[in-house]
Amino acid sequence: MTYVLDFVRTPRGKGSARGALHGVSPVDLLVTLQRALVTRGLDPSEVDDVLVGAASQVGDQGANPARTATLLAGWGDVPGATLNRFCASGIDAVAQTASRIRAGDVALAVAGGVESTSRVPMFSDGGPLFGDPATVAAIGSVHMGIAADLNATLDGWTREELDAYGLETQAKAAGDEPDGLVPVAGLDHDELVRPATTAETLAALKPAFADLPDQDALALAAHPEAGRLEHLHTVGTSPALADAAALLVLGDERAAERTGLRPRARVVASATAATDPVIMLTAGQTAVEKVIARAGLRPADIDVFEFAEAFAALCLRFRRDLGAGPDRLNPNGGTIAKGHAFGATGAILVGDCVAELERRGGRYGVAAVSGAAGLGVAVLLERVTA
Repeated sequence: MTYVLDFVRTPRGKGSARGALHGVSPVDLLVTLQRALVTRGLDPSEVDDVLVGAASQVGDQGANPARTATLLAGWGDVPGATLNRFCASGIDAVAQTASRIRAGDVALAVAGGVESTSRVPMFSDGGPLFGDPATVAAIGSVHMGIAADLNATLDGWTREELDAYGLETQAKAAGDEPDGLVPVAGLDHDELVRPATTAETLAALKPAFADLPDQDALALAAHPEAGRLEHLHTVGTSPALADAAALLVLGDERAAERTGLRPRARVVASATAATDPVIMLTAGQTAVEKVIARAGLRPADIDVFEFAEAFAALCLRFRRDLGAGPDRLNPNGGTIAKGHAFGATGAILVGDCVAELERRGGRYGVAAVSGAAGLGVAVLLERVTA
């Protein structure tokens, strides 16, 4: 079995040059958390590996930041690797590491993610998925916001319904008390939360993705049944870009006994999914449905869903299809309110899911993320009660 033994994360800073964490490199965000784990009782000599997710692996996030951070943190004998499954990178790092522990390949490992969107902007890696015209035309690679508007159009959500979800997640986030938070550069809270948000301020916002050249045509070429793309998402119902990092300590039972770290939750199973790359953002929900079924459970058995808020329309769809009301879906707010640090988001959600299960005495929780190109990853957790 694989257990979550500890969890630390940085605050989420605004993903711009004005953000509080802009002056801190992604590697230094990881180093800060690795050192925090040591102060919390982790002996680096016990760690078999470090696996970190990052979506844009170029510049400050290039050249395997996981290994660079282990060296700078003084964990020189610990290997390190960095993976990319777009926005699902951090949660996939957790899932893959948990599987390795279950298989007996490693006993104790650190997994998580990092992203500095202020220092390494989205699409800055210049990959063909979004940068090569022939590839874009062949796949129908659309901007994530266009995919969100396409989903909203096909599902028939109204602007008022999307705004209501945006207001709800802001209200939840305003009252959140994060678990495992390690202050960085004087920041001790999620910088993007806007507690003064009202229905009126959301209603006044303009559509965010109505003026992207050729994007509507790409989306409608793949899904002509939409008829006409309704541009409904605004900055108030879209995930804000953020800078952040998160790390979890995962280990088997013997590693927990040997290190004295208390098992907080068991990683029951994980699932990956791929869906239509134009619809794109539904794969996280598909992964959730797969992992719940794989464990012989039903959506009603899940006490907490931590689902990356890749736009309001996908959260409304999730709620409708899985019967997950506001008390179970993102009960402390999500990435629309708190910010989306691509590679780090999934790892944060896993840690938040464990913490929320402990707060409410729940048994099962699921964390999940949808990513670009129609990718999704979900992790199913069970709280340890003794």
